[in-house]
Amino acid sequence: MNPFPLVTTDWLAEKLEAVGADSNIVPVDASWHMPADKRNPRAEYDAAHIPGAVFFDIDNNIKVAAHLPHMMMRADEFEGAVRKLGISNDDTIVVYDNSDVRSAARVWWNFRVMGHENVFVLNGGLQKWLAEGRPVTDAKTEREPGTFKATLKPARLRCQDDLYMNLKSKKEQVIDARSKGRFEGTEPEPRKGLRSGHIPYALNVPFSSLFAPDHALKPADEIRAVFEDAGVDLDKPVVTSCGSGITACVLKLALLTLGKRDVSVYDGSWTEWGADPALPIETGPAQRHDRQQENA
Repeated sequence: MNPFPLVTTDWLAEKLEAVGADSNIVPVDASWHMPADKRNPRAEYDAAHIPGAVFFDIDNNIKVAAHLPHMMMRADEFEGAVRKLGISNDDTIVVYDNSDVRSAARVWWNFRVMGHENVFVLNGGLQKWLAEGRPVTDAKTEREPGTFKATLKPARLRCQDDLYMNLKSKKEQVIDARSKGRFEGTEPEPRKGLRSGHIPYALNVPFSSLFAPDHALKPADEIRAVFEDAGVDLDKPVVTSCGSGITACVLKLALLTLGKRDVSVYDGSWTEWGADPALPIETGPAQRHDRQQENA
């Protein structure tokens, strides 16, 4: 099994053209947009998607009764949602999006948390696919119900208590994928009721800094430089965070392209932490002096 988390548009096009030879390859459209963009990802999928693709609705496929957006479903909930899409454990899943927030990474991570390793992200997404003149369709994808069985990998998740305990132990570096302004508290949060700032001791790597103009992830040496310039020690474990758990998965994806596997995701992210007045926050630039002294 290929441990690298990305596939190219060339690879996917070749596999989809090999009729019958790779019928277990399932493209999954995981597009999601910020509410202010006023875009409907399902309607966009219905109008034009990669042939054979199914649509994974990030807003609706969440934990039942969760008080936060995008929380990871229970294993049985995930199984049910994925089986309805016609997905089974022997399928090779290629997740893509047409989103400015690279939401495919979230659904890729969802599958990995549920124990499915044979899942990849289409590098460059639908934007690159369309720019290369590759085919899309509005035809409805018909698949028989799948038999997917989830095996939860809890070590790939972090919760609020984990992050609170980490404030003292600092065993894991926390990296925030939000923009510099939101991280430093100079820009308001898009969700009402949230304080501005970041988790104490967190570092900031805006997810957008990891992409090239063609919407693909930057080469590994450039990705490494982005993290190191932000003060990240790539030899130490990491927890990624963001606004509501979507772009945190982009950091996870990018770090895995470097071969770094000791990375988990804070599912509740700033939507959870920033809403709780009992939890400490910081504003301004990341405080890197503690780590610099430790490494001196």
